[in-house]
This record gives sequence, structure tokens and C-alpha cells, in this order.
Amino acid sequence: MFGLNQKDMLEKMQQSLEESKARLSQIKVLGEAAGGLVKIELDGNRKLTSLEINADLAQIDKEDLEDFIAIALSKALEEANRVNELEMSNSARQFMPGL
Repeated sequence: MFGLNQKDMLEKMQQSLEESKARLSQIKVLGEAAGGLVKIELDGNRKLTSLEINADLAQIDKEDLEDFIAIALSKALEEANRVNELEMSNSARQFMPGL
């Protein structure tokens, strides 16, 4: 099936992937909306680490709050995706020069 060389390479690739995931879990990105009224923090693996609503919920419209959360999440996801792609690309370059 796989030769020893290919098996070793596969194991190194798996180890590199795990190391990248560990590094990404330490990176935090922030998405904000409405001047910081809603803040969402994700790690580099796109996992939610914090959701902050800096408003009196009795004084904010439900639909507006939903929109602010969606905007903040979208911004955080965009940054988390950028960070994730960069880390994975750097990791892949070790095994596939020219990427």
C-alpha cells in the first residue's frame, strides 16, 4: 500500500496539521458592529470564544440586535478565515514547495 517514505510523510503532514490547529486556537479575532455595541470573538479555528452585548437589552430593538450580531459575526468569520487560510497555506508549503 504505502511505502515507508509515504507513511512517514503522511504522519508528518498529520502532525503539522495538528500543530497548525493548536496555533490557530491561540489566535483571537474580533468582529464588531454598531460601534462596539456587539463584539464577537472567534479563534483561528473559527470557534466562538466570546460574545459581548454592550447595551441595555430593554432599549434595543430585537431586529436591530439580530442584525448587529450577524454583522459582527460576519466580520469575525472573515478575519478568522483569512488567518486560517494563511496558517494552513504556510503549513502546506512544508510539504508542497511552490504553493
